[in-house]
Amino acid sequence: MKKIVAIMTACVLALSMAACGSKNPDQNASSEASSAAVSESSGAEASAASGEAGGLDTIKANGKLVMLTNATFPPFEYIGDDGSVAGVDPDVAAEIAKDLGVELEILDMNFDLLIEAVKSGKGDFAAAGMTITPERQEQVDFSKEYVKSAQYLIVQKGSSITKDTLDGTTIAVQESTTGDFYASDEVQAKEVMRFKGATETGAALIAGKCDAVILDKLPAEAIVANSNGKLELLPDPLTEESYAFAVKKGNAELLDAINATLQRLMDEGKIDELVTEHANAA
Repeated sequence: MKKIVAIMTACVLALSMAACGSKNPDQNASSEASSAAVSESSGAEASAASGEAGGLDTIKANGKLVMLTNATFPPFEYIGDDGSVAGVDPDVAAEIAKDLGVELEILDMNFDLLIEAVKSGKGDFAAAGMTITPERQEQVDFSKEYVKSAQYLIVQKGSSITKDTLDGTTIAVQESTTGDFYASDEVQAKEVMRFKGATETGAALIAGKCDAVILDKLPAEAIVANSNGKLELLPDPLTEESYAFAVKKGNAELLDAINATLQRLMDEGKIDELVTEHANAA
């Protein structure tokens, strides 16, 4: 490409020297077409950018609501038997989309990328069993709390490790979650092993790569249930917290719509039904 550009440049200079001020119609047509293509591309990008994380008018004009998630957090989000993202949050998001009269699109990514993805407009909102924290509230706006949760400790069956003896141990967590924050800030751990997905933490514990796992209650219960009796969940919670959906700062229209659907589902008892349904399926 560099050689072609260099040859074209040399030709243009030669023509300019031979007939200064003359115009080649074919060259002008090519140049105009090239400029038009760049303009169209730039316009498309600008249009896409303006449509990202917009208000309700933009979402309805696009005909879709884009949810950002991390599908490694059962029962809230996981990959179903058909290969698509399933779970409590996708089902709730489908209800939000239905109430708005649009289709739901789900983008699966690493959990630690979700906040920035919301801020940059790669999607309309994030739903990933996300805990409300002061640090996150500085970057995004949160919906109503729709699920109460807590961080719990998973250990190997018969282990003597408790929440009071975590100092000096190796702890596995899902990266950038409140379990990660707890292991980093509240424990003098020998090492904090960070994984992209919640299920990976349980595999590390079974393999003896760590001494304990700190994870949200429901995903922790799912991991223990699928461990063939090799792991156990200690009964005392380490923290208490609440889940909510995250939207771009100032996106009040979308936040109001999400809250309206969440309130309806909570009033109908549907959230609890979904948690039970997906806890059994995950």
